[in-house]
Amino acid sequence: PEPTKVTSWPFFSNPSLRELCNPLYSPINKILINFSTFVQIWFLMNNVANKNATLEILVSTKDQNNDTFIHKMFKNCPNFSHQVLVINQSNNKLNIYKDNFHVINSDEIGLSRSRNLAIKTAKSDLCLFSDDDIIYEPNFDSVVIKAFDLLPDADIITFQMNDFEGNLFKKYPKISLHNKKSVSIVNSVVIAFRRASVKSNHVLFDTNFGLGSIFETADEYVFLRNALDKKLKIYHHPSVILSHNIESSGQKAGSDKIIFARGGLFAKYYGILSYFKLFHYIFLLFKLKFISFDQVILKYSKGLEGIKRYNKIKI
Repeated sequence: PEPTKVTSWPFFSNPSLRELCNPLYSPINKILINFSTFVQIWFLMNNVANKNATLEILVSTKDQNNDTFIHKMFKNCPNFSHQVLVINQSNNKLNIYKDNFHVINSDEIGLSRSRNLAIKTAKSDLCLFSDDDIIYEPNFDSVVIKAFDLLPDADIITFQMNDFEGNLFKKYPKISLHNKKSVSIVNSVVIAFRRASVKSNHVLFDTNFGLGSIFETADEYVFLRNALDKKLKIYHHPSVILSHNIESSGQKAGSDKIIFARGGLFAKYYGILSYFKLFHYIFLLFKLKFISFDQVILKYSKGLEGIKRYNKIKI
């Protein structure tokens, strides 16, 4: 009678005579080799999937009643065809009659609430936060999609931007993977993310922070810290995707509004150490000449108000 043929899973297929004669042969090696091939194929298929990924621009704006700002934002991208979701916080009704545009007119107040509504409403695979005062670079959409192709394990990728003079908006760190320190310099309009990762992990903006909120700064920092705390991978990709008007960060850094917000931020993350963090922050403002010596006590008091306010909210 014919010998019984033994069938097996491909990873455990019977060795050939050549393999058995090889002194380095090991069934384990063959398993590992096949598994390695499987992983390579998986990543290749994943990259192919990314190339077909859809991108959606999540625009936060307020008090708009016409689409003039949209034409300015996309003036370098005349054939832009990806989805654009516009959250217009206003009593006015905004309509944009283009197939790839979706407008939500909201009576909510605050940038973080606008961002959260956009996250919950978006439908595409990849999303990019946006404001109404930026100008996109030509082919910025391809840059974003290709970045996710190159980084298949990335949940969030941050990019770079220029000022309107063509200079880098700020000095960006030479890093690839973000940490709690590096995310502190990120602007929200250069944050792109995989919608599935952010939604499944319930990563949202803290509505106590950001323009129109109690603490009018650090909304993007709190968002990214939330993502890091939930073990999402955040990469930095050194490509410029847009231009934004340069602002005097020194004047803002020393303002009562920002110092109050910094107090709230320190209270959120440092607890009892927030008083020391605030003192260090005020000292740096003085050292960098953003505030004068006779302002130090008043500015520290303003930060203490922020700490006290956040602790009341937390309770």
